[in-house]
Amino acid sequence: MLLVFCALICVLVILRQMFNSWAVYKQPPCFGRKKLFIPDKTSYRFAKKPNWVPKEVIRMKALMPTLGCRKLADSFNRRFAKTKQITVGKTYVNGIVQQHQHEIQVIRKNIKHRRPSPVPKNLVWGVDLTGKTDSQGKLHNLLGIVEHHSRGNLTLTALNDKASITLLRCLLDTIEQFGKPKMVRTDNESVFTSKLFCFSLWLLGIKHQTIDKGCPWMNGRIERFFGTLKEKLDLWEVDSLVQLNGALGQFRFWYNHVRPHQHLDGRTPAEFWQGQDIFKTKPKQEYFFEAWEGLLTGYYLQL
Repeated sequence: MLLVFCALICVLVILRQMFNSWAVYKQPPCFGRKKLFIPDKTSYRFAKKPNWVPKEVIRMKALMPTLGCRKLADSFNRRFAKTKQITVGKTYVNGIVQQHQHEIQVIRKNIKHRRPSPVPKNLVWGVDLTGKTDSQGKLHNLLGIVEHHSRGNLTLTALNDKASITLLRCLLDTIEQFGKPKMVRTDNESVFTSKLFCFSLWLLGIKHQTIDKGCPWMNGRIERFFGTLKEKLDLWEVDSLVQLNGALGQFRFWYNHVRPHQHLDGRTPAEFWQGQDIFKTKPKQEYFFEAWEGLLTGYYLQL
């Protein structure tokens, strides 16, 4: 009986050893554990942009509210990809715009009501081209020159062509009448960046400023003038170049002598150019001006 009991004990010990060996095989020894990953709130999928980048995106959106995220990103990259080695994508721009809608609206309001800083007389002339299609379907190029001090329109004429020599001829006529500016500001259209145009300005002793590509607001006074012109000109129809130049002469008189300017404290560009203040000087005569079948109206006060 004792022998049977001892044999049973041996069998149990052997079975226990076999079970422990099987358990060790199924569960190998642990040499550590997997580290839990806790996302860092400050980590970014891409490298974080400098602080000025989102601010500039917000400002550009405020200046150009009609542009979509892709076009806005393209405009940004055109300006800074080469100069500062910084680019943005449409997804990044969309995120910035969505997060700062209120700030964009505030900036737009401030830009609209911002009073430009005064500049000396004949310091800067803004020069640009636009177009008008007549009733025959022919497109005429229009040259406009605006003096920054008075916001006065010095030249507004329709051209037979927009060759550099044609623009220089108009520029020289304007200089002869109003004096020479220190700087001329244009965009980067080929007619303004041609060797003839740039060399002629250098001979005249006039500094040539070109705005950044895709940034028309950098030449904002001539662009604002063209906005006022097109608002009226789109409602007016002409049949020829001669008719167009006659109509532009009437518009130029209305703009310079009749229409009061908000940033000139209600004075006209001609009054500001001549240093006259209608609020301090009694006008000699008063005329009601009307042209373009009522599209251009106002009172001309002769001082």
